[in-house]
Amino acid sequence: MNPLTHFRSEVITAARRVPESHARCFCYRIRFRRIKSGFTLVELLVVIAIIGVLVGLLLPAVQAAREAARRMSCQNNLAQLGLASHNFEFSHEHLAAGVINPDGPIRSEPVGQHVSFLVQLLRYIEQQGIADNFDVDAGTYAAKNAPARQQIIGTLICPSYGRSTNEDQSAGLSNYAGCHHHEEVPIDADNSGLLFLNSRIRYGEIYDGSSNTILIGEILPFVNSLGWASGTRATLRNTGHRINVHNPRLGGYGQAELELPPGADQLWVGGFGSNHPGGAQFCFADGSVRFLSETIDPDLYANLANRADGAMMGRDW
Repeated sequence: MNPLTHFRSEVITAARRVPESHARCFCYRIRFRRIKSGFTLVELLVVIAIIGVLVGLLLPAVQAAREAARRMSCQNNLAQLGLASHNFEFSHEHLAAGVINPDGPIRSEPVGQHVSFLVQLLRYIEQQGIADNFDVDAGTYAAKNAPARQQIIGTLICPSYGRSTNEDQSAGLSNYAGCHHHEEVPIDADNSGLLFLNSRIRYGEIYDGSSNTILIGEILPFVNSLGWASGTRATLRNTGHRINVHNPRLGGYGQAELELPPGADQLWVGGFGSNHPGGAQFCFADGSVRFLSETIDPDLYANLANRADGAMMGRDW
């Protein structure tokens, strides 16, 4: 007989001799062992607690990574505006006017021509369609310019802000404004910055150097903002205020427009700010984009806004 066949027959014979009670006990043991192999409630709670701790540790890192991506996108927007300003200067032999209007000072109200420097840069940021449908001579608030004024331009929106139109949706917003002066004064023709009323600044007039002079910076729109097409405080600001001083809800993604501070009238302009923690980004006249801290020295901050104050900017700040 084959040894394998003989072994199999003996196993079958031995199995038949096992008493029925022993077989049942064997099955019970098998079932008992299967029940014991599961997780207890305590073990499950411990695992859930560990997962919760890991998520709590990783969430700030994920948020920081997202903010870093938004900040990089914002930096790219400023770089595009700086490049557009350079191309405008190459074509016209002067920088765009901060605002085009027959007279000043500029009041932040929908009355007047008030054509912003951003309108003049439209053709240089690949927005020829909007530029062709905007009548500069008619003025920003003319009915024929309403469709163009309501357009949302991605290059003008910081991803960390989250809004794109004003409250009544009559105008697209901008998170970037030109620097008109080094102090809080109305927008007028005698300002010390690079973009102000009917300005025509040439690079040769930037006595302090283009790398030491702010061209454009980040802003948070105020309530009832007149939008990117308006050459008012909607697109022009100064360094007379600490960075982010107007932002009580720092870091509030998608927040509403900021309330004006007490005592601010239509001639009041305001300063720069952003939703980026710790400061705001600025494009300088040489096209470079730099992050300035909220704790920057006020005198240095003012020097960076004045195109020809003669300040010695020898060391790298």
